[in-house]
Amino acid sequence: MATLHVAGNLTAYDRQILTSVNAGASTLSFLGSSFIVLCYVLFKELRKFSFKLVFYLALSDMLCSFFSIIGDPSKGFFCIAQGYTTHFFCVASFLWTTTIAFTLHRTVVKHKADVEDLEAIFHLYVWGTSLVMTVIRSIGNEHGHLGAWCWTEVGRTRKAVHFITFYAPLWGAILYNGFTYFHVIRMLKNATRMAAGMSDRQYQFDARPDMKALNRWGYYPLILIGSWAFGTINRIHDFIAPGHTVLWLSVLDVGTAALMGLFNSIAYGLNASVRRAIHERLDLFWPDRLRRLFPSGLKWRNQVQESELVSLKIQDQH
Repeated sequence: MATLHVAGNLTAYDRQILTSVNAGASTLSFLGSSFIVLCYVLFKELRKFSFKLVFYLALSDMLCSFFSIIGDPSKGFFCIAQGYTTHFFCVASFLWTTTIAFTLHRTVVKHKADVEDLEAIFHLYVWGTSLVMTVIRSIGNEHGHLGAWCWTEVGRTRKAVHFITFYAPLWGAILYNGFTYFHVIRMLKNATRMAAGMSDRQYQFDARPDMKALNRWGYYPLILIGSWAFGTINRIHDFIAPGHTVLWLSVLDVGTAALMGLFNSIAYGLNASVRRAIHERLDLFWPDRLRRLFPSGLKWRNQVQESELVSLKIQDQH
């Protein structure tokens, strides 16, 4: 997605560097998100509503990375398809993170148990918004071709439209996620302190893994910031000084944006439930001779679901 922004005074060698960076980072994201999608398909115990949202997020990341890797094989139809598909699925990706944040907030803060009934609304919101943003971007647009990518922004007006249809909802999602996770973490920390004050020291010791999980949720909004901060800066720079591309900024722009799928798959998808499901499958084929050498593997069975979504914990309590 970020590769569409880079042109200007770059040489053929510079574009080759950016092509390699984009292909390598997108491949890592494609593999990471594909792994989460595969886990959801293979492991039935993971098919709960909370992880279903993670599955949709990983699916969007996988398709976004796939079309980024393909690049622009020719002019015409392939140019249009590559540009719009990456835009559509990248927007869908960060919108799915807002549905995860919304689910946590509605379950934990508002104590609502109807989040599963909102799945159809989530789909309408994510895919509908992504489609609208992509269509708006296409109105009056002229497609060009340069090197390995499709260039779709010509002039300040088109660049402004692209900023409005991609970076505006992106930073809106970042602000929403940050605000939501702040309230969720604050409420759960206060509840943990109150429970610990009425309990003994053993409870305080047992609550430490949960507190570690709460602190980790605070890093989720940083994934989008880290993935798109350089892209935003590069976009603003290109708007102010068109035709004066900074190579190192473009490399950071392309590389971090293409790694978004990998970051999401690690943070959202590779949680304790997934690791335990994988370990249980491997344990079925684990030779007894090696099992005696590595008895520590049994600890996975009793591991606390430190990064599981709160909604599952709440549902299990009822």
